[in-house]
This record gives sequence, structure tokens and C-alpha cells, in this order.
Amino acid sequence: MKRYLIATATATAWILSGCSSTIQLPDTVKVENIASARNSISVSGQEEVKVTPDIAEIRYSVYTRADSPSECQQKNTADVNAALEVLKGLGIDETSIQTSAYGLNPIHDWSSSANGEIVGYEMTTSLTVSDIPIDQAGTILSQSVSAGVNNIDSVSYSASNYDDSYQEALKGAMANARAKADAIAQADNKTVVGIIHAEENGYNPSTRYSVYESAAGSSMKSNASMDDMSVMPGQVSITAYVQVEYEVE
Repeated sequence: MKRYLIATATATAWILSGCSSTIQLPDTVKVENIASARNSISVSGQEEVKVTPDIAEIRYSVYTRADSPSECQQKNTADVNAALEVLKGLGIDETSIQTSAYGLNPIHDWSSSANGEIVGYEMTTSLTVSDIPIDQAGTILSQSVSAGVNNIDSVSYSASNYDDSYQEALKGAMANARAKADAIAQADNKTVVGIIHAEENGYNPSTRYSVYESAAGSSMKSNASMDDMSVMPGQVSITAYVQVEYEVE
């Protein structure tokens, strides 16, 4: 470890006289150590806690194709409204439902015409349903498909007790870091006396995703209308990471 010393003169004088000069040396010299000696150890810690999700978020959409723009829009709107009525009938709060990604586009036939003759129109409306109890997710999926939803994009899972579980993981990560520091210090016949600096990383309430393959509306309806779709969230891993610098002596 480098030590830096500063010599401070209490009095220095230059006396100039004609072509000669005389240097007067300082009466006293004070020596100061401006960098205190500090022994430290930097280590990382990690801990993982697994929890069972109790909340789901579903992202799906209604795709419609028709010969004219108005017909396409009307049918798409009717199917979206039917899906919304299903959600409301199942007790889903309106604040948990969001519609987005409206898109009405012409369909061009480039294979039979160099100019890409318009042969129809297509429209997609996306819906996101949040804060769903896990035990309702399967019913919502199947009944929404029956009402007109024909593309299921993803289903994500989360735990309502994420913060508590993360705090548990954070404590474990700090304990892991301290154990490493103690082992390193003991190997050098030293003792950990306190924390100089600590940083945590890993807080991320977002969850893993289970992605459903999109399928044609007709086949989805025939398969899903018979029984509720199976939803198996498994467990979500919550991991905390810390970087800690300890002082040792």
C-alpha cells in the first residue's frame, strides 16, 4: 500500500540582493501522512430463493381478415368486445385489461401481380390481462379463445410476495459474502471488523415467461373450448447479488 508524505515548510524566504541570492532554509518541517493505511477485502455474495407464483399476466390478440376494411374492422371489434365481456364476466377488473397495437393493413397478392393487387384486409388488436389469480388463468385462456381470441402470445407468472422473498435472498447473499471474507481474512491471520462499502444487484420483479405458440383461430377454438387450458407455473427463482468491501485488521 502506498503512503504519501507532504513536507510543509513554516517559513521560506528568498532574499535577492543585486546579482546574488541567498536561500533561507525553513525553521521547521512538518510531516503528514495523507493516506491512512486501510486493509480491506472485496468479495461477492449470491443467494437464490424459489417461490411459487400466484399471479399471471396473459398477452393475446384477435386477428381478423376480410374483403373490405369496414368488414374487417367490424368483425375484429366484435370479437374483441366478446373477449372483453368474457373477462368482465369472470370478474376481471377493467384496470387489469389493456387493449393495444391496433393495426389495419391491406393484403397484397404479389405472386399474381407485379403491382401487388389488394386481395383483402387484415387487422390485429392485442389485449393484455394483468393481475390474474393463477387458478383463473386456464379458464380465462380457454373462454377468451372461444370468444374470438386466436393468437396467444405469452403467459407470464409472478409472486405477490416477491419483495419479502427478495429480502430473504438479500440476507442470504450478505451472509455468503461475509463467510467468504472471514475465510480470506483468517488465511492471512486477520479479522473482519466491519463493512466499508456494499452494493446490491438483482432486484427485478419481472418474471420468467412461458410462451404459447400462436395458432389458427379455428383450430384453437376446437381444442380449447372443451376444457380449460392447463397452466403450470412451476416456481420462480429470485436471486440477490451483493458486492461487499470489508475492513480487516
